[in-house]
Amino acid sequence: MRFTVTVQPSGKQFDADIEQTVLESALQQSVVLPYGCKTGACGSCKSRIVSGDIEQGPHSASALRPEDAADGYALLCCAYPKSDLVIEARVVMAGDIQVRKMPCRIASLHRAAPDVVIMTLQLPANETLRYLAGQYLEFVLRDGTRRSYSMAGAPGRAQQVELHIRHLPGGRFTDALFGVSTPVVKERDVLRFEGPMGTFFLREDSDKPIILLASGTGFAPIKAIVEHAIDQSITRPMTFYWGGRRPHDLYLHTLAEQWAAELPHFDYRPVVSDARPEDAWTGRTGFVHQAVVDEHPDLSGHQVYACGAPIVVDSARRDFIARCGLPDDEFYADSFTSVADTVRLV
Repeated sequence: MRFTVTVQPSGKQFDADIEQTVLESALQQSVVLPYGCKTGACGSCKSRIVSGDIEQGPHSASALRPEDAADGYALLCCAYPKSDLVIEARVVMAGDIQVRKMPCRIASLHRAAPDVVIMTLQLPANETLRYLAGQYLEFVLRDGTRRSYSMAGAPGRAQQVELHIRHLPGGRFTDALFGVSTPVVKERDVLRFEGPMGTFFLREDSDKPIILLASGTGFAPIKAIVEHAIDQSITRPMTFYWGGRRPHDLYLHTLAEQWAAELPHFDYRPVVSDARPEDAWTGRTGFVHQAVVDEHPDLSGHQVYACGAPIVVDSARRDFIARCGLPDDEFYADSFTSVADTVRLV
């Protein structure tokens, strides 16, 4: 059985199959709605159901709180239509980029920090991956499970793709990558991936100043956005806040400092929350999103691009909107959920 979904305020319509989530049906018909993890864990696809009935599938309690559901909101990535629907959501214009499945070979692995590896993927000969700076890909493992990582370089720079991967102890893929379990993931191994995915990318139809916010390897899509801005000669003011527990978590600190030195429109603000005496850290300490609040009490004229741990993204969204006047539709986020986030579902 199929139903009609109308998206407000754009007026876009698409057919939704009762056996598919609303998001799946939309994407299959090239109606790109905001989304991230596609597993009910990050909350990026949260939208208001204006009319009609859905069945809300399992999801993280933090992604859709009971009060959100009571106000008519749903997570479209795990919501199944039960009637014709009218929903309130932004339609994201992502061009004609197609999601593809592709083999790749691990060209190099570089340990950038004790728990971070920079992986470079070599694409097949004469193949390129078209994507928007900030999007991600999904490795498809042998058992069909998937692991998501953001591209960390500007689109079109080479026939290689750069990823920044943090070790999650107990994680099947990262334990193998960091040599904790066997078989070890190593250079020259062949992997398969699907991508690009996600709606986290720089909106170029605005001249507003930009706040870039990252925790840990949330730096990867930020790096792609900055490099894309450099390539396209985009000179909108950008202030980048990068947070880590200890200084080594800011694993490409020198690169960010280089951008700040070379780009007159770019500022860099590193923040460390749990520095130890032996780190000899003399920079700012505390929560990275609080640094933004302190330095930008009025965000009403800004755009924000935030990525990293869910607690950082969620705290930033809440405080930037409630305390700093950021318009809700100018907060763009990529919340780095893990398998652990997807198993704590309600």
